[in-house]
Amino acid sequence: MSAKKTTLEFNDQIVRQFVLATILWGVVGMLVGVIVATQLNFWQLNFGISWLSFGRLRPLHTNAVIFAFVGNMMFAGVYYSTQRLVKARLASDFLSQLHFWGWQAIIVSAAITLPLGLTRGKEYAELIWPINIAVALIWVVFAVNFFWTLARRREPSLYVAIWFYIATIVTVAMLYIVNHLSIPTSLLHSYPVFGGVQDALVQWWYGHNAVAFFLTTPILGIMYYFIPKAAERPVYSYRLSVVHFWSLVFVYIWAGPHHLLNTALPDWLQTLGMTFSLMLWAPSWGGMLNGLLTLRGAWHKLRTDPVLKFMAAAVTFYGMATFEGPLLSIKSVNALGHYTDWIIGHVHGGALGWNGFMAAGMIYWLLPRLWNKPLYSASLANLHFWIGTVGILLYMAAMWTSGITQGVMLSATTDNGTVLAYPNFLDTLNTIRPLMLMRVVGGALYLTGFILLAYNMWQTLRGAQPVNGTVEVFDDEAAPGESRMGVLGTFLNPPVLFSVLGCGFACAWMFGGSVISMAGLVGTLVCGILAYAHWESRGQAWAGWYDRLLVNSAPFTILTFIAVAAGGLIQIIPLAIAHRASNVEDRRQVPYTPLELAGRDIYVREGCYVCHSQMIRTLVPDVLRYGEYSRLGESIYDHPYQWGSRRTGPDLARVGGKYPNVWHLRHMEDPRSISVGSNMPPYPWLLKNDTQVAALPSKLSVQRTLGVPYPNWTPEQITARVNEQAKAISADLKAAGAYVAPEKEIVALIAYLQRLGKSESIAAPAAMAKAGQ
Repeated sequence: MSAKKTTLEFNDQIVRQFVLATILWGVVGMLVGVIVATQLNFWQLNFGISWLSFGRLRPLHTNAVIFAFVGNMMFAGVYYSTQRLVKARLASDFLSQLHFWGWQAIIVSAAITLPLGLTRGKEYAELIWPINIAVALIWVVFAVNFFWTLARRREPSLYVAIWFYIATIVTVAMLYIVNHLSIPTSLLHSYPVFGGVQDALVQWWYGHNAVAFFLTTPILGIMYYFIPKAAERPVYSYRLSVVHFWSLVFVYIWAGPHHLLNTALPDWLQTLGMTFSLMLWAPSWGGMLNGLLTLRGAWHKLRTDPVLKFMAAAVTFYGMATFEGPLLSIKSVNALGHYTDWIIGHVHGGALGWNGFMAAGMIYWLLPRLWNKPLYSASLANLHFWIGTVGILLYMAAMWTSGITQGVMLSATTDNGTVLAYPNFLDTLNTIRPLMLMRVVGGALYLTGFILLAYNMWQTLRGAQPVNGTVEVFDDEAAPGESRMGVLGTFLNPPVLFSVLGCGFACAWMFGGSVISMAGLVGTLVCGILAYAHWESRGQAWAGWYDRLLVNSAPFTILTFIAVAAGGLIQIIPLAIAHRASNVEDRRQVPYTPLELAGRDIYVREGCYVCHSQMIRTLVPDVLRYGEYSRLGESIYDHPYQWGSRRTGPDLARVGGKYPNVWHLRHMEDPRSISVGSNMPPYPWLLKNDTQVAALPSKLSVQRTLGVPYPNWTPEQITARVNEQAKAISADLKAAGAYVAPEKEIVALIAYLQRLGKSESIAAPAAMAKAGQ
């Protein structure tokens, strides 16, 4: 007797909500991007208004595109595909709605606080601590809803897209929590627990892998679901998808240090980051080829189907971006490209080409199915594709050319490498101005394409009726049990044991002394040979174990977490333990005075780090231009670190004492009166606003907690010290013919800028030990 069937209705209402939010925030984020790109060409568009200045709007742009646009798109794709892949409705309608409205509230909060200058001063991690707590809570809501749905699934085995969703959920949670660990000084301000080089490493462990696990792995999962659906073809290679997934999630997490090449970061970490970045070529291109080859037999559809156009182009741009990333991680190439527009072009190639086009393709595919009405105009969708493609190509070509031009000019020397060919930084800026304007044109074209998408959607939805997808299931189909594979079955098996042993030997090879390193190399080779031999002879056992693993989500999730956590632990823990103020060599930072600390917070608030670095690399042109290369100990007390990632203006690591106080005043008041041709906006509000001295006792208390050696001053002593230093600066300005009241923010900022580059010389630990004998 056959079992009775019943119709299961999916919760597609939540998918519709996230799709609409994706389009709304996508247009907003891209519009802000066009505005800030235009501000780089026309400083007048800052309007002399604090909350419209480039330094405050640029973080708004990046957060809007990453968390609002791609985030909403990701949630829409995950919720739509997961329900169909596991044959189960989302576990909780309440959690789904809480997730949606909570995420939108976070986006609105960011859109309000960032222009107000409420920031942590770390790229892609600017949001203040109350919003960060909200992000963590909503992410937990998402995770609970997702894993609860998996527990209720009627499809026993987990499809490849689900693997990438699981990796995204566990890894983003780990990255976000660690990098956002902070101690509040008030309701709207905090200091990160990591400082200096530790903060730099943790930041780019997070920053690089936010790209990996927020902008890449979930979109790869969406690719593995929607491209086969759109092309009506199966995934090209299941075996390749297995290799793609596990190699990508393991290797990606190690590559963060390539953002800090040629800096004060220890060499072993730089080498590690570069090595694993080069290794990323293989899994990344494996995934790209798997996506493109899935279109075999369906290439003819690209002529008329805008969905496949967008998706095929997206995967192609993914391949381009993942080729360029490892290329830029090579030290010699990085020396040319880092701090220039080449990096901006690389990032936007992935964001616009990979994320943006995949989002457009997914939305065009979903609209008719979510609202039970044909797309209003396929012609408009095709026009969107071509306008967007031309926009991306213009943008990337401009940034590549601009970046390489600026890198070459800044590195050019004469007289056998002893004199800079272009000593004035503005020479390079003025050379690339036409290319910076071309970027605006490319970005505006891309934005126009998404406005066409919004119009197409609006016309499609007019008179349409929302519809939820359904699937027929047997009444007696039960969710698979979660006890099919225990701890022993999960970990005590050849694939896991060979992987763990191989990684252990490889670590000994990379980090050990001469004997241990040689033993590690031999062990790695032997382990690899034995693993290959065992797989050749017992391949069916390996496949059978993996098939059993896919039946249970818990062991799979645990193994995924171990794979992604290993790299971070091996990199961060030794640095956090060893590189403290008591262990640094050569030089050590002197803690800021209370007034200088207040000035530093103003510097962070205004987003100065998005245009200026504070890290002189170990490269001859950098040293000739800015002074001695930066030491690790010179930023050991900086919470947050301010090494920067782009130089629209010169490095400031040793600017202290280089110019008189009045120079800094005039420079902030009217940059072009000091630097002819500068595109820096003026900051008139700094001459009007008073320094928040009342907040300093709490800030200094937190700094002491973080290990900065401040005395336990009373509020009165702090105020006295602030007044003494501020009055001295104000008197110096008056003597130069420019009076500013001591309590104004510009005085605190000048105090901070004049401190940069000042440190105390200390004996090396070996010399100290010898002296103590």
